[in-house]
Formats: sequence, C-alpha cells, structure tokens
Amino acid sequence: MMIIRKAQINELGRVTMQVFEDEMVAHLAEFSPALFEVIKEEQMRVVVKSGIKRAEEYGFTFRGPIRLYLEMMLLYGSHFDSDPQYPWAKEILQKDLPQMERAEQLHEKILDYQKEVSGEKAANTRKALRDLLAMTKNPPDSTPKTFGADIRREMNRAFPQKVNYIGDEAITAIIREGSEEGEKYNFQKVRGRGLLVVLRFAFGHGCTDDELYPWISRTLKDERIIDPEARAKRLEKKAVTWLEHVINNLG
Repeated sequence: MMIIRKAQINELGRVTMQVFEDEMVAHLAEFSPALFEVIKEEQMRVVVKSGIKRAEEYGFTFRGPIRLYLEMMLLYGSHFDSDPQYPWAKEILQKDLPQMERAEQLHEKILDYQKEVSGEKAANTRKALRDLLAMTKNPPDSTPKTFGADIRREMNRAFPQKVNYIGDEAITAIIREGSEEGEKYNFQKVRGRGLLVVLRFAFGHGCTDDELYPWISRTLKDERIIDPEARAKRLEKKAVTWLEHVINNLG
C-alpha cells in the first residue's frame, strides 16, 4: 500500500508528489464534476495541496484515507473538521485508532449522511440548492429581533433533512457564527448577515476562508469596496451566480 510521507517526498523528489496530486485532481473531477466545472483544474489543485497537508495533521498518510479526506472537503467544506454541523468528523479523526480504522468509520458516517440527508442520487441536496438560490435572491423580511427565527425557518424549509440530521445546536451555532462575521464586516442589515449564515449552511462554516470558494473571501476582503452594504450586495450577487452555475452543471 502506498504511503505518502514527507521523508518519502524528500527522498523520491517532487515527481512522486506531482503524480499523486495529478491523480487526486483527476479523481475529484470525477467525484464532483459540477464543482470541478466551476472552479477548474488550477484551483482544484490548490485544494488538493491544502487537503493533503490537512490530512497529514491527522496522521492520514495512506492513499485511501487521504483521498477520503479530500472527498469530505468537497462534500462538507475544507474546514469540515471543525464545523459544528459535522461534530462526528473531528471526533473520529481524533480517535486513538489506526488511520484505516478511522477512515472506515468516517466512510460509514458519510454513507449514513448521504442516505438520511442527501437522498437517492443526491435528490434532496439538488432541491435544497435550488431553494437556497431562491432564498438568496429573495431573502425573508426580517428585523434584528426576528432574524434568528426567520432564518432558521427558511433553512428548515429549504433543507429539512439536513436541519433534522445536524440538530438545533448546530443550527444555532451556524446562525451565531454568520451573525458575528456580519458584525465584523459591518453588515448592518439582516439581509447581509443572513447571507453569511446561508453560505455557511450550504458550503461549510469555514466557507469565508476556503480554497473551494475563493470568491467569498475575495469579495469580503476587496479593499476597493468601501461601503459595507455594497460589499454585502456584491457577495449576494456572487453567491447567486455561483449557485446558478453549480445547479446548471448538475444537469
């Protein structure tokens, strides 16, 4: 069984790692063709490089566990290991077990998630993406007082299977994180804060700093945009475009 270690990389040279990265990029293109079509090969290679390093931090050095880790990044966001929506991921990753046993446990959990949440042929996820797109275009009318209840209701309407699976505590954490980051960028209107919550719900809680979704961080950190509400509107426009592209590529 092939093992990827730093010592081996130094010994065998850059070619070995280049070949492995090529294989992983090609694999992920097949694993998630809709996402690959949007971010393209160059950005996916950035994701692969980052993912290999992340996997190594958990002692994943075999080809299979590394590949699984990369797949999970595409499924749940690059920061899935710290996401309150998927607490089981970090719990399994940190277990004092051989990497193959941990990888098997992760795989079993993924299968359960896909069955209960994604649905057959990801039918639930496809519908949720369309509903989230509609919600992004026409968010609910909210006030600061009703924001939490309103966004929670819309998330449940768009993707009830996920809301039920991850539980109220995770939903509360995602809403809190999105609201706090909205304050960080001086988004005064609940519409902008709601967008950050929806993006976390859809792409993972670390989506504002994720190589899979570079357009989010670029928009939030664009120094040319001075007005916070203009920044929120730009982010909303980018989110709509992204979701439309992904949905179209899903077929």
